[in-house]
Amino acid sequence: MKTTMVIPSYWGRKKEERDGKADAVYDHPTPLDAEGTLGRILDSLSVLRNKDFSLVVIGVPVAPDIEREVEAKVSSIVKETRIEVETLFFSYTHLEKIHSYLKDQGKEDFISLLQLKGYSSIRNLCIFLPHLMGSEVAILIDDDEIFEDERYIDKALEFIGQEYNEKRILAVAGYYLNPDNDFFLHKEALPWMTYWNKIDCMNRAFEEIINKGPRLKETPFVFGGNAVLHRDLFTQVPFDPLVGRGEDIDFLINAKMFGFPFFLDNELSIKHDAPPKTHSKWKQVREDIYRFVYDRSKLLTQKPTPNMVQVSAEELDPYPGEFLKDDLDERIFRSNQMLAMDYLFQGDKEGAQECLNNIFLARTEALPKKDPFQHLLELKARWKSLMDYFSSKKVAQEVSSLIQ
Repeated sequence: MKTTMVIPSYWGRKKEERDGKADAVYDHPTPLDAEGTLGRILDSLSVLRNKDFSLVVIGVPVAPDIEREVEAKVSSIVKETRIEVETLFFSYTHLEKIHSYLKDQGKEDFISLLQLKGYSSIRNLCIFLPHLMGSEVAILIDDDEIFEDERYIDKALEFIGQEYNEKRILAVAGYYLNPDNDFFLHKEALPWMTYWNKIDCMNRAFEEIINKGPRLKETPFVFGGNAVLHRDLFTQVPFDPLVGRGEDIDFLINAKMFGFPFFLDNELSIKHDAPPKTHSKWKQVREDIYRFVYDRSKLLTQKPTPNMVQVSAEELDPYPGEFLKDDLDERIFRSNQMLAMDYLFQGDKEGAQECLNNIFLARTEALPKKDPFQHLLELKARWKSLMDYFSSKKVAQEVSSLIQ
């Protein structure tokens, strides 16, 4: 099977520069004047025994005004690293060429589906580019990881496209190993987390799905930086650009609704050694609020639809299911009240106010403006049209020649 691995690399302003108000928000974009982790993951490719795959590295800037610098920086890292597989670098100039091609062909409606801002849009490029290159399988990796298992590629491809328990496997999830070679989250559970027990929920999910047999089992969660997707899935179902965070699990839910379950392989691991998140606790909670409110709304707005499966929050237990139920509003209210008290105790009135704002936003701005399920149906139809268009050998060859 022709396989393409895709690694997006996120870059921000130089260390002394202040973030712009319109800058895209990512977990830990590398400052332009820092070394970052991209070179490390590229170097670690050398441990892989099976190198029968292509590689795409996507340079992602946090803002348009640093696009040129980011493209030059990432391009230089790719060129300076000894990579033993066919490699394509992709960034804003390449995307502009694709947009221009689509305009020339009267296909402007496709342009909004191919963007270089936001996690979901970046993930869509991670499945669009393998399709453009004629690949049957896309392997999604992040640049803050390290390959240590020489058989990673063999394991990644072992089950994809095969039959298992009378189901065809089109999506395989791997998992992350911490620097200490453990996969559980070792974070202190603080009192304010009593009603926001994400760590406990995730660890219970890891215990059930990763730590226990059999090797392959259906999973309610997936890590976007260790996922294997088959063409028969990624040409049908896209990542949802309306989802700012948690795009990987939202994609799992979308795929499940269309009858494509994810299977976790408890031998498919990769070392995850990321820089610490720099956002405040209230902001991290706010990002979770938006994603959980949106996905709960998507579940609640499901309607009987041909060739689709109705998905319940219980099927996604313990994580993310426990955050997609009727008590989500109460969880948000109580946890943010308690976190606000923590901030006040520390003398941080601004942080406390932002916690109270979280409660307000959960009932206002976080609520979807459009029926999420209907949006998914329309998005899926548009995505399929895009991928069908690029299934043409003529179109694929013409566009590939523009970005080589």
